[in-house]
Amino acid sequence: MTATSYPRDATDWRGLFIKHQVDSLVANPAINLSLWAPPGEISNQATYVATPQEAAWLNELMEQGGIAHLLRKGGLSRFTAPIKLLSMLKQVYKRHKLMQIFHVNWLQNALPLAGTKQPALVTVLGSDLALLKLPAMTNLLRHIFKSRPCILAPNAKWMTAELERRFGNVASIVPIPFGIDAAWYQLKRDWHHPKKWLVVSRLTQKKIGPLFDWGKQIFQKEHELHLFGPMQEQLNIPEWVHYHGATYPKDLQENWFPQAAGLITLSQHDEGRPQVMLEAMAAGLPILASQLPAHADFITHQQTGWLTDSQENFMAGIQWLANSQNNELIATQARNWVKKEMGTWNDCAQRYINAYHSLLE
Repeated sequence: MTATSYPRDATDWRGLFIKHQVDSLVANPAINLSLWAPPGEISNQATYVATPQEAAWLNELMEQGGIAHLLRKGGLSRFTAPIKLLSMLKQVYKRHKLMQIFHVNWLQNALPLAGTKQPALVTVLGSDLALLKLPAMTNLLRHIFKSRPCILAPNAKWMTAELERRFGNVASIVPIPFGIDAAWYQLKRDWHHPKKWLVVSRLTQKKIGPLFDWGKQIFQKEHELHLFGPMQEQLNIPEWVHYHGATYPKDLQENWFPQAAGLITLSQHDEGRPQVMLEAMAAGLPILASQLPAHADFITHQQTGWLTDSQENFMAGIQWLANSQNNELIATQARNWVKKEMGTWNDCAQRYINAYHSLLE
């Protein structure tokens, strides 16, 4: 398995889904997993295969915000970092040419598979669709995929049509949703006054969206807005926002989700299926989200959450979800939906294992 993000420790939110992938897969005795990723607390049932030099570079990449952040940031590293990454991965795939399957996270990490023949399962996230807008990228990937048995596994169904259009005749498109840590399903809330609304997000203009403009009229005495996440672009945070900096799952699980009225995202970013939103649903925390295809893929308006596309509708959603009966109804329906559709990380691991078997048939 290859990945360019991995949590450093239990307080690190970055790449946490990769750790969950690894831990759930190696819990199955039939899986012998080798991992190439940034260093962190890795299960002793997995074999860490990054060299010391590769691990040091990947760690530095993480400290700089990851490869996607460097691409957005610009400057010389926008060009040097991807070249270095692809060169490293080329050597990694060459060193492990006897592996039965390559499980590749993110489409860009599949580019160095050229020259190999092993079956590949490529996890596709929403941010990958931006990569496909680059000239010749689709043709490059098609060349790589058609030379082997290949499954593209988006973590949300809404990406399927676009992937089928580009790659449907050279790879199988099999949506494989991520799982949810079982602890989220056990969470109980005690929320009332003041009503605390949470935003958990990297701080960039696109991720924050119109939140600061739309929220200034409603987040006063009765409602509070609490913002969590690393500052990746310099934004002016209004004084009425309670900004807490970066957070991690245990802090949200033990301290913030239990007392929150709901989770808000007005993101305009290329989203896939944001894990924190699914964890909120599993915890019985209603979500108020921007009307994006990625959000509409798993939120049904006034059934498992509230979708909004205007300031007026946003404010109406806050008031509607502030009603205890509405809030509890949405919480129950959202939790039931995510439990049925996503399950736990063990369920996700079994979905991956089934895909591995189909590649080897």
